[in-house]
Amino acid sequence: MSEITSPKIKSLCVFCGASNNVPQKFLDIGAEFGKMLAQRGIRLVYGGGDCGVMGAVANATMKHGGEVTGVFPVSLRNIENEHQSLTEIIIVNTMHERKMGMFERTDAFIVFPGGFGTMDEMFEILTWRQLQLHDKPVVIFNYDEYWNPLISLMKNIIEVGFAKPVNATYYTVVDELEKIMDVLGA
Repeated sequence: MSEITSPKIKSLCVFCGASNNVPQKFLDIGAEFGKMLAQRGIRLVYGGGDCGVMGAVANATMKHGGEVTGVFPVSLRNIENEHQSLTEIIIVNTMHERKMGMFERTDAFIVFPGGFGTMDEMFEILTWRQLQLHDKPVVIFNYDEYWNPLISLMKNIIEVGFAKPVNATYYTVVDELEKIMDVLGA
């Protein structure tokens, strides 16, 4: 996977988990990233929830003076709550509208540890890249080797022939928080 070169990043979309029932280290690294975004003047764009790594990133970004845009579908209100104190909250009807709303407002995507929803968002954005619908950078943050099984699966998909070798260039995997900004040039 090659290093990403991109114009100045003004906003980053973070795909990440919404569960609080995860080891504290995942919430802590999310908060650390939020602080980093605020310090660099980069707007956070995310799914608009108030819990899990999502909430940790958003809260830390705002705590340190950063701006946060959340895109939250009303259909999730029976599962989780939208964050009540963001810079901007956009309420949409469907998950698809959520993903499109985040896509339209960001310069790049970061995939933090998360669950099925995180993978759904990541694979959709990678599929859009494969279909040449965008060329925005996608960085998979493999914190504490969380994504190792997924990275192996993605390599297998390419090796077996279900995806082309060029697909591996549509994302960059990093294992240290600081490397996210390095590969984005932010």
